[in-house]
Amino acid sequence: MTALQPVTSESRLREAFGCFPSGVTAVCALIDGRPHGMAASSFTSVSLSPPLVSLCIQRTSSTWPRLRDRHRLGLSVLAEGQDEACLSLSARHGDRFRDIAWQTGPDSSVFITGSSAWLECSLEEEVPAGDHLIALLRIHGVQTAENPPLVFHGSRFRRLAAV
Repeated sequence: MTALQPVTSESRLREAFGCFPSGVTAVCALIDGRPHGMAASSFTSVSLSPPLVSLCIQRTSSTWPRLRDRHRLGLSVLAEGQDEACLSLSARHGDRFRDIAWQTGPDSSVFITGSSAWLECSLEEEVPAGDHLIALLRIHGVQTAENPPLVFHGSRFRRLAAV
């Protein structure tokens, strides 16, 4: 290994973060009868007891303030082939759900059809962390499918390969 370099730019740090593959999730709920949601790739399991997961959300998000106070949130682990859904849910403008198949769950949670897993959640705690917020979500219900997950690595969507 060569000597470590100081962090001199966000782009260099983003390149280093991009070396770690991540799954892609969608966090969604009905608000005034319409689906609202966003994509999040900074997702991880936290605890089995109590059942918790975390998301990292940019403080500049205009969607999270509308979702955070919902009684229940639908968290969908996106599957291979749902790249367009991810891009749509990441859009700053327009109807994010225009070409996305979705369904409602308990208490107005919204789930993306065809995903790898669905978690019905509520906000447990929110922790400030630099230019992001860490949202700890308590899991109330879970369902899984045989669909391989969508993977994001090196600024591209990728597929898992069996070895």
